[in-house]
Amino acid sequence: MTPSGTTFKPMSGYIGLLAMFIIAPAGIAHGIMNQNAFIVVAALLIFIFLALGLTAVSPNGSRVLTLFGAYKGTVRENGFFFINPFYKKQKISLRARNLDTPPIKVNDSLGNPIKIGAVVVWKVKETFRAAFDVDDYQNFVNIQSEAAIRKLAGAYPYDDFEDEDTGEVNHLTLRSGGAEIDERLEDALTRRLEIAGIEVIEARISYLAYSEEIASAMLQRQQATAIIAARRKIVEGAVGMVDDALQQLSAKKIVELDDDKKAAMVSNLLVVLCSDKAANPIVNAGTLHN
Repeated sequence: MTPSGTTFKPMSGYIGLLAMFIIAPAGIAHGIMNQNAFIVVAALLIFIFLALGLTAVSPNGSRVLTLFGAYKGTVRENGFFFINPFYKKQKISLRARNLDTPPIKVNDSLGNPIKIGAVVVWKVKETFRAAFDVDDYQNFVNIQSEAAIRKLAGAYPYDDFEDEDTGEVNHLTLRSGGAEIDERLEDALTRRLEIAGIEVIEARISYLAYSEEIASAMLQRQQATAIIAARRKIVEGAVGMVDDALQQLSAKKIVELDDDKKAAMVSNLLVVLCSDKAANPIVNAGTLHN
């Protein structure tokens, strides 16, 4: 069994407590009867020494035990125990914990300054690694979480704008990546925190925004992109409607249109359908040629 899997089975604390209240009073009584102060003091010191071995372990708690630098095991069972007073008992909680990282300023893959924060749910899985493979496992989690967030933010763009240099669209972005981005953050944290025996239960982006110095400009860019996309849909729909109208006019032989008249009709229909304001038609009281 590896050191990280060693489980220590301690003696019941009630047995140790009973032994204390039998040995110490008997020694004190013996010293008083023989008028020997040394025995009385020794009995009191033994009582205090044994009291140091009484340990309570709460649910989802643990004690990592070492004897003069040698690892002896981990107490994972909750209850009241008596452990060798010479053992050093390091308390490590096995409960799940939340880490809410404050928003940090980084550059995305396109070089845009953004602010990003995350929430990480983690717990200690291997007490040996948490106690001995890193100096301070809680501080280790904080620093490695920030490093993983910075690396993730630098690997993807904030939004799916076209890259001016390549003309390609980045489909996986921090803003729209959703569960996939969170999954990649969780995988990165799992690899980083494994050395400390930490299990990452969940990791997700909790805050994402452009940095203050470009927030206004990028908002205008987002609005412009949305307007262009909407206009493109309107034009596609208008072209389809015009084509349908021309086909029905020709099929039903309602009116014969030459190329010039078709061009004029197409132009007028597109103006009416694509305009963002209501059209004001001019009624022609004459013929089509006037």
